[in-house]
Amino acid sequence: MQNIPLIVIILAIALFMVLISSIRILREYERGVIFRFGRLARAFINLGGTGNGPGLIILIPFIDRMVTVSLRTIVMDVPPQDIITKDNVSLKVNAVVYFRVVDPQKAIIEVENYLFATSQLSQTTLRSVVGQSELDDLLGEREKINMQLQRIIDHQTEPWGIKVSNVEVKHIDLPQEMQRAMAKQAEAERERRSKIIAAEGEFQASQRLSEAAKILSEQPSAITLRYLQTLREIATENNSTTIFPVPVDILKPFLQSQGEQKK
Repeated sequence: MQNIPLIVIILAIALFMVLISSIRILREYERGVIFRFGRLARAFINLGGTGNGPGLIILIPFIDRMVTVSLRTIVMDVPPQDIITKDNVSLKVNAVVYFRVVDPQKAIIEVENYLFATSQLSQTTLRSVVGQSELDDLLGEREKINMQLQRIIDHQTEPWGIKVSNVEVKHIDLPQEMQRAMAKQAEAERERRSKIIAAEGEFQASQRLSEAAKILSEQPSAITLRYLQTLREIATENNSTTIFPVPVDILKPFLQSQGEQKK
């Protein structure tokens, strides 16, 4: 070791460091975009994989530069946006966007920063779509709004090699005045339904009473049975003395029998 010049040792170490720096390992969900002298490299050494990954990638030192791109689905939160709806309601809306890179070369070459670009596009699209919708549609047809957002953003990001799989409106922040107005409206709607149900019950009860009165008018003996049933219920429920009017029809048989005896 003492006979080896120092310069040789330094060169060997430098060469080893260069070789180490020229080796890249791409995971299964990663792809590499390689530039050679600033131009996209169409052919390079890839051991253990196909195309631009995954596997062991060997770069030419000081000539090749590789940009790694992940193919996994990215979940991006869209910050709350101040929006005025079509019916002039001011609110804050935020959303979440699910997307992934399907073409790594386009994602690196066609746009400077595809993450930032997708985020900005999602914000502007959210403001545009919600601004063209009314509040009732936004609250009642959220699935339709989500599909419209997904379609627009996916169409705009397609040249960048990005596929938007889903967009969900996550939260709608209404002003306090609007929340109170909606609460009053919901309360009034519940009261209206309650009155309709009560009126319907009264109408059905009146129909039944009318039918019962018709039957009792046709069968006088039915009134007598009803009186006797009422007397029995009072006798079982109350221990106090109760004065109950007795119909003359009940006493008719007794009066007739007395008149016959006197004759």
